Amino acid sequence: MLEGGVPVLQLRDVDASGTELGSDLKRYDLGALSERYFVTGGEVVFRSRGEPNVAAAIQDPLPEPVAVIVPLVIIRPDRDRILPGYLAWAINQPDAQRRLGLEAQGTGLRMIPMPALENLEIAVPDLSTQKRVVELSALARREGQLLRQLAARKDDLVSAILGEAVKATDLKEIAR
Repeated sequence: MLEGGVPVLQLRDVDASGTELGSDLKRYDLGALSERYFVTGGEVVFRSRGEPNVAAAIQDPLPEPVAVIVPLVIIRPDRDRILPGYLAWAINQPDAQRRLGLEAQGTGLRMIPMPALENLEIAVPDLSTQKRVVELSALARREGQLLRQLAARKDDLVSAILGEAVKATDLKEIAR
């Protein structure tokens, strides 16, 4: 353990899409915790409370074990049968989210009970297909990010061009 306690993965560290984990995890001195509360890489964490109830794969390997705080749930997939990235992707699919939503409890703070997650049925193709699904999903997310950046830059460029045109028009009016 590095100085300053152990890094802790909290709800706010898992983004709403389930694809990104915070990179600057806060560190706390938690005393002696059982290993079952730690991830080391290759697990999936699931946001069981609040909204959205998404899953995120933990990169493998992590530089050091990370403690996971409730309401995040650790799922440890059998990696000979299912890839963590694929499991997270499958849980985050609209059909799985709809089925989990039907099991949600609570009015003020939505919660997905563990049996609902444990009983969630997902298709499990062979590992090479799973890997291709995860890679294609990552490429599609990256494409979306690039398209959003392109649109924002295009807006900035159009604003700059129009701003310059207005300035040029104002200068012509002043020169008259």
